[in-house]
Amino acid sequence: MPTQARLLRVLESGEFLKVGSSKVEKTDVRIVAATNVNLTQAISEGRFREDLFYRLNTVPIKIPALRDRGEDAALLFRKFASDFAEKYQMPAIHLTEEAKEALVKYPWPGNVRQLKNITEQISIIETNREITLDILKPYLPEPIVGTLPALFGVKQGKGFENEREILYKVLFDMRQDITDLKKTVGDMMCAQTSSEPLKPHADAPSIHPVPALIPQQLHRVSESSFSKEVNDENINVEELEDTLSLDEVEREMIVKALSKHRGKRKDAAHDLNISERTLYRKIKEYGLDK
Repeated sequence: MPTQARLLRVLESGEFLKVGSSKVEKTDVRIVAATNVNLTQAISEGRFREDLFYRLNTVPIKIPALRDRGEDAALLFRKFASDFAEKYQMPAIHLTEEAKEALVKYPWPGNVRQLKNITEQISIIETNREITLDILKPYLPEPIVGTLPALFGVKQGKGFENEREILYKVLFDMRQDITDLKKTVGDMMCAQTSSEPLKPHADAPSIHPVPALIPQQLHRVSESSFSKEVNDENINVEELEDTLSLDEVEREMIVKALSKHRGKRKDAAHDLNISERTLYRKIKEYGLDK
């Protein structure tokens, strides 16, 4: 989404910033954009900016898939055959009626690119310039759509979107397990120093090897240093709940730099090794200017 905002600015004003630079530069370009995504649906799901869509959608050209274009497959085959004959300095290949009919009926999952590659393969490999159905068939693989492993409980037709959701859920669960494990270790450390019985965290995952291994590690740490770490006022629960978000780490670094330099953004930007303009943008992005 941030990249979409930057592209929208380029389209509206022609202005952009290079990475790490605070100098506004101008450009004058034309944009030709292509997609196989349903952008109207993406807008409704919050994955694509509506204003950018209308900015790009000036002269829309909807091109149907090759399998829906009838005789176009034969015409394109003849065109590509002519091009490759000129490129490789050899006679052009041509199809028999049976081969032409099979070519038109083929579903072409790889669209025009697949047709072009197959035409080039046949032009180079085959010595016979007349391509019969028997010659053509080995070059038309069976479509693999529908034969790939299916995800259990996932509705067909959603494809990568559902797979991405599953990956996000797995990563989120892993992150939660790590956080709970850190809480458990923290509780065990506190219990070891205070000689109190260990109370497992309510949400902690039941991982059996941990209780057996942790005491062995604890014996390696002296009681004095151990007690100092536990009683240190700077240690809090948040440090045990490290997140895996780069955005939160970046925000924390900016907050610490601003606090260190008492709100002086120029000094904070120099300390963070970024431009002052970039720091302003990050402060606004993370809501630190309130």
